[in-house]
Amino acid sequence: MFADGGFELHLVGGPVRDAVLRRSVSDLDFTTDARPESTEAILRANCSTVWTTGADFGTIGGLFRGEQVEVTTFRADAYDRVSRNPIVRYGDNLVDDLERRDFTVNAMAVSVPGHEFTDPFGGLADIARQTIRTPASPESSFADDPLRMLRAARFAAQLGFGIDPETLDAMRRMAPELGRITAERIRDEFVKLLTAPDPVVGLRILVDTGLAEQFLPELPALRMEIDEHAQHKDVYEHSLQVLRNAIALEQDGPDLLLRLAALLHDIGKPETKDVVDGGGVTFHHHDVAGARLARRRMRDLKFPKADVQAVSLLISLHLRFYGYGDAGWTDSAVRRYVHDAGAQLDRLHLLVRSDCTTRNRRKAERLRRDYDAFEDRIARIRADEDLRAVRPDLDGNAIMELLGLEPGPQVGRAWAYLKELRLERGPMPRQEAESQLRAWAAAEGLAPSPDAE
Repeated sequence: MFADGGFELHLVGGPVRDAVLRRSVSDLDFTTDARPESTEAILRANCSTVWTTGADFGTIGGLFRGEQVEVTTFRADAYDRVSRNPIVRYGDNLVDDLERRDFTVNAMAVSVPGHEFTDPFGGLADIARQTIRTPASPESSFADDPLRMLRAARFAAQLGFGIDPETLDAMRRMAPELGRITAERIRDEFVKLLTAPDPVVGLRILVDTGLAEQFLPELPALRMEIDEHAQHKDVYEHSLQVLRNAIALEQDGPDLLLRLAALLHDIGKPETKDVVDGGGVTFHHHDVAGARLARRRMRDLKFPKADVQAVSLLISLHLRFYGYGDAGWTDSAVRRYVHDAGAQLDRLHLLVRSDCTTRNRRKAERLRRDYDAFEDRIARIRADEDLRAVRPDLDGNAIMELLGLEPGPQVGRAWAYLKELRLERGPMPRQEAESQLRAWAAAEGLAPSPDAE
């Protein structure tokens, strides 16, 4: 289609890299010497759907024979190097377009229909060496777009590649430049890294280069000093191992919320660390502190509200199970655990199991058996009760009728009392629930009116 119009067209970037690596290829990216208006005309004549959301940057997208394609005019942008915003300028040749791309492994092209392979910056050799390197100097590339430093860590995690020493050195020196990038773009790149096959590789790069300090300082803060007088587990290494444990337990692909909770579950420890007499160390209430810190950091990174709530809840609950095997729990305590976890119960199970990183096999096996028994107990109680939606035995209408109340805060107080009673005792016959409510109301000065019976 483009050749018939007298234009060049080249498959470029990620699809070429992934084809070389024998990885699956989905969306197809092309570059062309055609200007956007010509590209749009060609696609509209041949695609079932066309979108122009990227037209200001020279990109037109379409659905062609069931394949999603995006076609971008050759670019030769300049950058103000204060913000990330490019001054869009179209180029007139393929090599200049490839040079402005992030890494050599993404700066290869295959022409269509001729299938001529173009690799002016050694991307194929870098794939063979499993190396991440920039086409231009890393200083120039990262000054143009500092987010590329995060992308280098992300590609290392996705592809299992190392980063070229010169490129890595530039990342260390230029880490503060990340401050020019919006929180949303940083979040999106971080999510891609965290859901990669081995995010620990990328996370280590972020911490070692100082990039994590720019947007997630709680992570490098876990590298607390361990001295001979105040021994404690290396919290940073422990957290990375918990993340790996959680990934091993995933059933249906990457679970972002579980991975975030695993990575951040102990970020409250530096704040709560206390050295006690005799050289011991405590981290009292680090679960509460960690939930607060995670909530604040995720909000700063513009995560959706539901994700913030889910991760902070998981962190706040990740210690509650410990001691179950020794002290034993009442049925009401089990109900409350399930009720408080809510929709995150299954993730909480995985997080608690992942948090065991001890090398003591006997201790690890005991914790595993205890949690197996705990989950079995939840299942037995759930067989008799609906633990996912624990509700009082009387609803608001029944409370108002029984106590002769109008809608208002007093009804809410009565409902909350019955809910606590339900968690403590389990389901009750209606007559017993009514009797308990009357006794509570009398003690609270809310005795039913004479005509309420």
